[in-house]
Amino acid sequence: MTQNWLGLDGKVAAVTGAGSGIGRAVAIALAEQGVSVVMLDRSLDSLTEAANAVSAVGPDPLLITCDVSDVASVENAASQAGAVDILVNCAGISRPGGIADVSVDDWNSVLDVNMNAYFFTSKAFGKGMLERGHGSLVHIASISGRNAQGNSGAYSVGKAGVLMLSQQLALEWSARGVRSNTVSPGLVRTPMTEAYYNVGDVAARRDKAVPIGRVARPEDIAQVVLFLASDRSGYVTGADIVTDGGFTTTLMSSVPRPGYDEK
Repeated sequence: MTQNWLGLDGKVAAVTGAGSGIGRAVAIALAEQGVSVVMLDRSLDSLTEAANAVSAVGPDPLLITCDVSDVASVENAASQAGAVDILVNCAGISRPGGIADVSVDDWNSVLDVNMNAYFFTSKAFGKGMLERGHGSLVHIASISGRNAQGNSGAYSVGKAGVLMLSQQLALEWSARGVRSNTVSPGLVRTPMTEAYYNVGDVAARRDKAVPIGRVARPEDIAQVVLFLASDRSGYVTGADIVTDGGFTTTLMSSVPRPGYDEK
């Protein structure tokens, strides 16, 4: 167990989508800091596997199967979890489809998990934080919340909603001791996106597109979450930390500029 300047030892954190991807990495990173992690996910099998990795580096986690898109399920999970100091919203899904063709069901399912669920969990777990006058909410958003991602149904719309939800929570709750911030990853290799990387030279092309030279690992995002979860970011609220390896800085480089092109 590694303890450092973050001062998270002894805290309790709830992490949604903790069975895989960024949520799993966040749960492990928190446990390494001595945090007792409440792991939420729809899949008990995924939770059980991830819990083994968490227990290997920190306190044994509490596992709760939860459908974060269902208010009753979320409220039940919050009741089981008890007092929580930190909430990290990582749950997410993706459904392909252009606006002209995406079904209403697919549109709503993405918004239910990627945006509405963040509202449900913030209310349910934030209630106790407000009563105690201290807490930190961290929500995984995306650079696609500010940069439309085509043919992805409601994905960008939902992530844009998360950005504004976090700002509104920060506005209303910060004076009561509860901060709210977002992390906006760029390209991250997770189980949800792994299929992309198994096609041709997509993996190499994606790495090349990122100025830092590689696509992010879930652990890269987790490190930023640790800072926002801790009191070291005590004066940070309503903020969004873009964690994309510099990818969004490449926008203007896609525009031809004779005489300015790289030699």
